[in-house]
Amino acid sequence: MTEVIDLHTHTLLSDGALLPVELLRRAEVNGYAVLGISDHVDMSNLDFVVPRIAAVAREWNVAADTAVKAIPGAELTHVPPSLIGELVEKARGLGALYVVVHGETTAEPVATGTNRAAIDAGCDILAHPGLIAAADAELAAKKGVLLEITSRQGHSRANGHVLQVARKTGAGVVINSDAHAPEDILTAGDVESVGRGAGMSNAELSEVRKAAREFAERLLVQAG
Repeated sequence: MTEVIDLHTHTLLSDGALLPVELLRRAEVNGYAVLGISDHVDMSNLDFVVPRIAAVAREWNVAADTAVKAIPGAELTHVPPSLIGELVEKARGLGALYVVVHGETTAEPVATGTNRAAIDAGCDILAHPGLIAAADAELAAKKGVLLEITSRQGHSRANGHVLQVARKTGAGVVINSDAHAPEDILTAGDVESVGRGAGMSNAELSEVRKAAREFAERLLVQAG
């Protein structure tokens, strides 16, 4: 069975439905290899949420009876573009091994300029970047920022556009769930369906899986 790597999920530390360990356990049952927990944060809760995710991940990963590996992250959400760079660095300092920025999805009123500010700041993943401009995707390719293809309802409207722009510019992509509830947790078949729905070929799906695995492995080495 193909293992799932998912780097965009939420717990009740922000607006998710599950405790971190319950999310991890349910992901484990679904065949996940790696689960990244990236709760929504801004200036108000960054210093509360990130250290707690990091603590859960440390304890979970050393337990003898767990299979899925946890990676602590953070998703900067609706942060003014001028503040994104500062908060990316702060999140890393608090224990986030990777930083997601809530991109300019067509489903929410995200501030114009967020995509560019997130890429300029060197975030790791630009979540659901909507109708991202080619110039921004070109910069993402240069800086190694991954563009997200998402299974999340609403945010997934622009998946096809994101993939097309990524192809033209050489930007990397990642398939994530943006899970908030048990029913959002993916299976390997779901990951394939999301990729296919965006227009990915077999070769592209294989490359995306490989890139996600390599990215996750680098983070797990950092986690120790």
